[in-house]
Amino acid sequence: MKIDRMQVSIKELCNGYEEKGIDGIEGIVAYGGKLDVRPPYQREYVYAPKERDEVIRTVKKGFPLNTMYWAKTEDDRYELMDGQQRTISICRYTAESERTFAVDEKYYFNLEKDIQNRIDDYILDIYICDGTSSEVHEWFKVINIAGKPLTPQELRNTAYTGTWLSDAKIHFSKPTCAAYNMGKDYVSGSPIRQEYLETAIKWIADRDGLDTIETYMALHQHDDNANQIWIYFKRVIEWVETIFPIKRKEMKGIEWGLLYNIYKDAELDPSVLETKIKTLMMDDDVTNKKGIYTYVLTSDEKYLNIRQFTDNQKREAYERQNGICAKCGKHFYINEMEGDHITPWHAGGKTNAENCQMLCIECNRRKSGK
Repeated sequence: MKIDRMQVSIKELCNGYEEKGIDGIEGIVAYGGKLDVRPPYQREYVYAPKERDEVIRTVKKGFPLNTMYWAKTEDDRYELMDGQQRTISICRYTAESERTFAVDEKYYFNLEKDIQNRIDDYILDIYICDGTSSEVHEWFKVINIAGKPLTPQELRNTAYTGTWLSDAKIHFSKPTCAAYNMGKDYVSGSPIRQEYLETAIKWIADRDGLDTIETYMALHQHDDNANQIWIYFKRVIEWVETIFPIKRKEMKGIEWGLLYNIYKDAELDPSVLETKIKTLMMDDDVTNKKGIYTYVLTSDEKYLNIRQFTDNQKREAYERQNGICAKCGKHFYINEMEGDHITPWHAGGKTNAENCQMLCIECNRRKSGK
C-alpha cells in the first residue's frame, strides 16, 4: 500500500458536505463531494456531545487533531478510513448546510468573524492510502485499534461489506431504526454500535443451523437486500408480544430468537404462562427473575438460580442429623456434604431451615442428576 500526506483546510473539507437521508442513512459526502465519509465498512456516528464539543474546542484553540486517513478509490475519489467521528463533528458545526449544535453556548454563526476564519483555515493532516480493497480493510482495522474500540460486529462489518450489509444497517443500525423501535423492550445494546444487528444475525444463524455470525454474513454478503433477516426479526418480536403480552423490565436482553427457533410452533397459552410468571416473580427463592421466561418454556431450573441454603441452615441440619447422610446413612464431615431440599422447590418446598437436609456429595449429585 502506498501512503502519501495531504493537508486540507476545514473550509475545503466542509465544502459540499451532505448527509443524505435521516442521519446520513443513505450516505455522507464532503470535500466537494469527493470524500465518502461513511463507506460501508465504517461504523455509525457514536460520539457523545462531550466528545463532539471537545473536537470543536481543540480546533478553536488551534491545537492539533490526530492525523486522519483517507483511502483513494479507482475514480480518483476518497473513502474516509479513520477520523469519521471528528469529520462529522466538524462539519455539523461548521458546514453551511448543517450548523446544528452549539459549543459553549455559541453556534458557528454566533462566533466573531476572526474566530470563524480561524476555524475555516484550520489545517487537517491527512494520510492518503492507495491500495487494494483487502489492504484498505486490513489497514482500517489496524488504525481503529486506538480511540473508541470497534465492537465485534463493527469489525465483522469491515470484512463483509456489500449490498446485504448496506440494507441491513438501514433496519438495524440507526438510533431510531425500525429494529430499535420494535425491539427496544426486548433487545439489549446499542443500534449504532451494531449490537442489534449482531443479535439478529446470531438468532437467524441459529435458525439456519450455522455455527457463527461470520458464516451467515459470508453466505449473504452479496444478496440484493436484507429482507430475510428483517422479516425474521419482526416475527420473533411479534411472537414474544403474543406469548408474553405483559411487558416487564426482565424481558430485555433475553435470547428471544433462540427460544423462538425452538418454540415458535408450540401450543402455548399466554394466560397460563402469565400465571406461572407472576407466581415466580413473587417467589423469594428465585434469584434470577430474568430467567423466569426461559424457565416457563424449558422447565429447566438452572435458569432460575434457586436460592441456596445458608451456612447456618446447613450447620443446623448437619448437627440435627449428627453428620449422617439422610440418603445413604453414612457419616461425613460437613465439608463433605451439601444442603438439599427435603421437599423439592418445584413441588413447593422452600429454602428454609425446616426444609433442609444434608446429603453427602455423591448422594446429592445422584439425586439431582448431575
